[in-house]
Amino acid sequence: MDIYDKINELYDKKREIELGGGDERIIKQHEKGKLTARERIELLVDEGSFVELNPFVVHRTRDFGMDKQVGPGDGVVTGYAKIHGRPIYLFSQDFTVFGGALGEMHAMKIANVMDLAAKNGAPFIGLNDSGGARIQEGVLSLDGYGEIFYRNSIYSGVIPQISVILGPCAGGAVYSPAITDFVIMTDQTSQMFITGPKVIETVTGEKITSEGLGGAKVHNTISGNAHLRGENEEVVLNKVRDLLSYLPQNNNEKTPVQPYEEQDDYRENLADVVPYETIRPYDVRKVLEQVVDEGTFFEIQPEFAKNAVVGYARMKGETVGFICNQPKVMAGGLDIDSSDKIARFIRTCDSFNIPLITFEDVTGFFPGIKQEHGGIIRHGAKILYAYSEATVPKITLILRKAFGGAYVALNSKSIGADVVYAWPNAEVAVMGAEGAANIIFARDIAKSEDPEATRTAKIEEYREKFANPYVAASHGMIDDVIDPRETRIKLLQALEMMRNKTEDRPKKKHGNIPL
Repeated sequence: MDIYDKINELYDKKREIELGGGDERIIKQHEKGKLTARERIELLVDEGSFVELNPFVVHRTRDFGMDKQVGPGDGVVTGYAKIHGRPIYLFSQDFTVFGGALGEMHAMKIANVMDLAAKNGAPFIGLNDSGGARIQEGVLSLDGYGEIFYRNSIYSGVIPQISVILGPCAGGAVYSPAITDFVIMTDQTSQMFITGPKVIETVTGEKITSEGLGGAKVHNTISGNAHLRGENEEVVLNKVRDLLSYLPQNNNEKTPVQPYEEQDDYRENLADVVPYETIRPYDVRKVLEQVVDEGTFFEIQPEFAKNAVVGYARMKGETVGFICNQPKVMAGGLDIDSSDKIARFIRTCDSFNIPLITFEDVTGFFPGIKQEHGGIIRHGAKILYAYSEATVPKITLILRKAFGGAYVALNSKSIGADVVYAWPNAEVAVMGAEGAANIIFARDIAKSEDPEATRTAKIEEYREKFANPYVAASHGMIDDVIDPRETRIKLLQALEMMRNKTEDRPKKKHGNIPL
């Protein structure tokens, strides 16, 4: 035997590892509409860029017949690669080996590559497809999850972390994705839940399918646990690539600048997008389309808490985070879910040096017993906290209405906005003119010979005196009242002005956000 025999032996071993659980299990994986761990990596990363780490790792368990089962790679593929030419680190669980179940060495491989991602300041991506903890390894599996959760937490806000759910994700396994920055799921083939349908039926008597309990639609529309979904794995993995193009490599870098087409920044159509009448709804995305670089808006959680629209877009090729009220849903009012959605998005942007622009058209926090008992005070306070805490450039544009506590919460000057603009039709007040007039002029209206005419007159009087942007501007709460058609110009000027913004906060271990 010579060196070439040893080299051939090496390649034979690698081919065996690459087969995972073998041809039969690979066929079964494909029959479920799922790709293998390595096929997913090939779709996700730049062609030919993946370098595998720890391929020869196997489990050390001897109990329950495990001594007779090898399990190539211990059910997970780990390594590094490039996306858009930039380094990333990843793991991809192999459902064909032990059902992708996590054991001691499986977890060690993931933890090792997470540490490398943090040391090298690069995004970390987890492709999850696992039956959960490997029961045969007992507490070693649970300890392995703990090692991963710890790193998810410690590296949060240091490097972007993205979880892609491509199969079952149950029990403790769901907590790693929950800690990461973004969770993306595939329709019909991915699920997340703490306890499965059978356990729920046994304990509570409730019957439900796995998809109905924790499918992609559920988590994107009802629970808010996921941020995006796609009809198949190729679509989902492309969304990951798109998302990464808006993010920096780590918290010490700025976002990459993309090429953009030079156009006239004066946008004639903006004057007609928002109805002048404050009770008429419209889609705030129509405003966004006129303001950002064409075709660059990438919405986050588009199906959850639809009364708020958040996402990334580019302004002259640079990433900006947008937070917008959506007047066509609940009149754009803030409720529990939209408060969580907005606060989380603000903190993600602030973690990764992405400037924030807020488009405000809000009636207030949504009233109701369900909201109050559900903790709207606590959830709404998250918005106040997140804006106040953020040190990135923060710009607000009041499109139409800015009433009450919601006006304060949505990046007002008093909680740290750097620049606040308003359109000339904006109403900035404690409440709408109708409600305010009914309270302030109640006695005059009651004594009037024609109460309705008096009420109408008083509403107009209040609107003229108080419900306009000039009172707030006169007190310095609004920096300028601008022509809607110059919105893009003004926002670009503000972003350029704050390009080198730095802001320090009092030294502390960390704040205590009202979770």
